[in-house]
Amino acid sequence: VFNAKTAELLSHHQVEIQQKFPKEGWVEQDPMEILKSVHECVEKTCEKLQQLNIDITNIKAIGVSNQRETTVVWDKTTGEPLYNAIVWLDLRTQSTVERLLKKIPGKNKTFFKLRTGLPLSTYFSAVKLRWLLDNVEEIKQAVDDRRAMFGTIDSWLIWSLTGGKHGGVHCTDVTNASRTMLFNIHSLEWDPELCQFFDIPVEILPKVRSSSEIYGLMVCFLKSGALTGVPISGCLGDQSAALVGQMCFQDGQAKNTYGTGCFLLCNTGQKSVFSEHGLLTTIAYKLGRDKPVCYALEGSVAIAGAVVRWLRDNLGILKNSQEVEKLAAEVGTSYGCYFVPAFSGLYAPYWEPSARGIICGLTQFTNKNHIAFAALEAVCFQTREILDAMNKDCGIPLNQLQVDGGMTNNKVLMQLQSDILCIPVVKPSMPETTALGAAMAAGAAEGVGIWSLNPGDLTAVTCERFEPQINPEESEFRYARWKKAVMKSMGWETSEAPSNGKSE
Repeated sequence: VFNAKTAELLSHHQVEIQQKFPKEGWVEQDPMEILKSVHECVEKTCEKLQQLNIDITNIKAIGVSNQRETTVVWDKTTGEPLYNAIVWLDLRTQSTVERLLKKIPGKNKTFFKLRTGLPLSTYFSAVKLRWLLDNVEEIKQAVDDRRAMFGTIDSWLIWSLTGGKHGGVHCTDVTNASRTMLFNIHSLEWDPELCQFFDIPVEILPKVRSSSEIYGLMVCFLKSGALTGVPISGCLGDQSAALVGQMCFQDGQAKNTYGTGCFLLCNTGQKSVFSEHGLLTTIAYKLGRDKPVCYALEGSVAIAGAVVRWLRDNLGILKNSQEVEKLAAEVGTSYGCYFVPAFSGLYAPYWEPSARGIICGLTQFTNKNHIAFAALEAVCFQTREILDAMNKDCGIPLNQLQVDGGMTNNKVLMQLQSDILCIPVVKPSMPETTALGAAMAAGAAEGVGIWSLNPGDLTAVTCERFEPQINPEESEFRYARWKKAVMKSMGWETSEAPSNGKSE
């Protein structure tokens, strides 16, 4: 909860959502668990506000932000999901992608780029939805019976929170729609030809709205009933929300969010810029029904914070995520060890699904501290690759990088990032910029009007700056070694071989 006049964070609560890995490369979440976590966060945040003697009837609007591309299909008659949500970095659709590529002249991955801004990849929602329609009997049946609804997590939440099976609103916003591969980013409508190509029935898709307008009213689920009737009036995919929360409203302003993955977005204003260097063209925001749409160039890295989670949960070399900073700080170097966390293939700028994670340059001297350092360095090198691509596409190199997201609390990581980019890294003192962006969009909506987005009215944010501390030659040497490691990670998986080493 934010103060609309000062953008100050008044109260918050967070819950970690369980990731399920039913098979290698599969990543799922339970949509009911996601919904319950929202209920719990709202409940707890309101309790905290009351402890601060803040009247919760002062809450005037609600914004929604979500991990993009994650795909849910639910039954509109029961209000229940028909399958787990397939998470954005899931890889099960690789064979679906290969099958679809055969339908495209010259198997051209970028065939739909001018329309969607995206290459054909396991990353986007349309291929996940195609997989669900091909493989889940309940979903096929529900589509035939006209009971099925598709959405990304924002749609699932807005529908559930505005009444669900009792008249919930089935909508999404332009930023989330632009990540499905079914949406024309110029006409701002679902594209009939794309729906036909993926063989997806248009009637299961949500209505596309702007990122800042009243979609519907919250239906009570709190013990106190306090938020009943409060408008849900902001909706942005998480990376767009962070761009808004970082106040990057001018052409050429960019931010990098360090979460599960890493996402660098550069605002290109009202013109869509198409990358020559493996970046995506995406919708940045459309802050009102009659407001212009703004575009962004985006570099996406699949694995950032997820590498720390992996060190903690899979290798057990960390007790908690915070410990990675301590281990890395103790050695201050990876001692020639390089880590390419291509667990889900490589995203920008390579779009190489055959890559897999590798750790190389190991010697008898290497210990867990060096691996922890190499893992943090990997996040920084991946960001450097995207930044290089963005500088080439935009023609104006960034002179500093604005950062946000959970991992930015790690000072070792932030210093490393500045060293590897050779430019200052600037972090706002309040790292929850994704939530802030959703709140700004909600508060600025027509009919709510409690938050001004005029640059002159926006509060300047206090920041922490990290300046480069190593010489550029050293930085270039390490970066070149990392790129050598990336080359070694490619071409590892072939779809012909059985994935688990046993014949199927």
